[in-house]
Amino acid sequence: MKHSDIVIVGGGAVGATLARSLVNEGRHSVTLIDANRFSHESTTHPGFDARVIALAKRSEQALRALGINLSKAHATPIEHILVSDQGFAGQTRLHASDYQLDSFGQVVSIQALGQQLFPAQLPGLTLLEGITVEQAEQQPQQVHLKLSDGGELSAKLVVVADGGRSALTGQLGFTRSHKDYGQSAVIANLRMSELHQGWAHERFTANGPLALLPFADDTTPEHGGCCYSLVWTLSHDEAQAALTWSQAEFITRLQQHIGYRHGVIRQVSNRYCYPLTLQQTQAFTTHRAVVVGNSAQTLHPIAGQGFNLGLRDVLDLVEVLGTAEDAGAFSALNAYQAARQRDKNLTIGLTDALVTVFSNRLTPLVAGRNLGLLAMEFCKPLSQRFVQQTMGYGNAAAPLISK
Repeated sequence: MKHSDIVIVGGGAVGATLARSLVNEGRHSVTLIDANRFSHESTTHPGFDARVIALAKRSEQALRALGINLSKAHATPIEHILVSDQGFAGQTRLHASDYQLDSFGQVVSIQALGQQLFPAQLPGLTLLEGITVEQAEQQPQQVHLKLSDGGELSAKLVVVADGGRSALTGQLGFTRSHKDYGQSAVIANLRMSELHQGWAHERFTANGPLALLPFADDTTPEHGGCCYSLVWTLSHDEAQAALTWSQAEFITRLQQHIGYRHGVIRQVSNRYCYPLTLQQTQAFTTHRAVVVGNSAQTLHPIAGQGFNLGLRDVLDLVEVLGTAEDAGAFSALNAYQAARQRDKNLTIGLTDALVTVFSNRLTPLVAGRNLGLLAMEFCKPLSQRFVQQTMGYGNAAAPLISK
């Protein structure tokens, strides 16, 4: 039976980043197991689909430190953020320059990012593609894995990063809670008549939040400065209907919701739809096992925190394991649990609260949230705390800005 100090199950963005980071550390032997054959069929991996993601500043810096060239992932900086409530006066405008930053982060293509992240030829990594873990048995000093190809493997630590797609979390003793928001996200790319100039817009509508992210769409390079990625929250039935609308009808309905501050919608790409839920494991460590990324928590896309929170799982886990003789020892996993608890609680709580408050049209909530938006507009310490958390520096001891 083969042995690896650390086995990572799932080679999506979080799992691949973790594999790269651990191999760079060089302290432990690492095996990555993925059910897909991404190195041979790079456009079919479910973890690297047609979506774009907003990388928070800390995530951007971490990926660059790994040698990832974000320009190859069509990176577009977010320099300004507008948060507004449709039909009401409350709004907040945030400018990166006010916080002595060049940007709040970058919008990238997850599929193009995957071309660099997936460690197909990474020296020091054992890669098992097209294989799944059929059975996991936790033993005192290791975890024994039986694989779909008939092979067996032992590990000091198993890290589950498969997005919760398998039954492995249950076998390892993790339990998951599930909250259905009753919403789905319609995803598409838009070309507008006006330049985006680095603006991102989070707009709250009667149906739920609607986000526009500036994005350099490589399919129309001559109009790259006018392109946005759309995340439009609708009820499940409305979202399915939106996939069937003609382009003219889709544009007309969407324009009514976003208004004309970004110009006129000229073109819409193919549309996709994803149900929105909050799922999280009750604990994120068990005996010689850890869950990270979407295997640990799946968030609503509001405020764009899902991947960024998962990447912070990776950063803290790599830091803890960098000083651990035994990667799966209780002391190491306990240290990781302590390192991650506050950030997870704050980020998941913030995301869930935003969905609840801004998907409701009750008069007291409408009044309260608009007062909140106005307060953030004019109160720098309040907006600073919000920016610091969403950029991934919620646990930082020093303030984000000094003035």
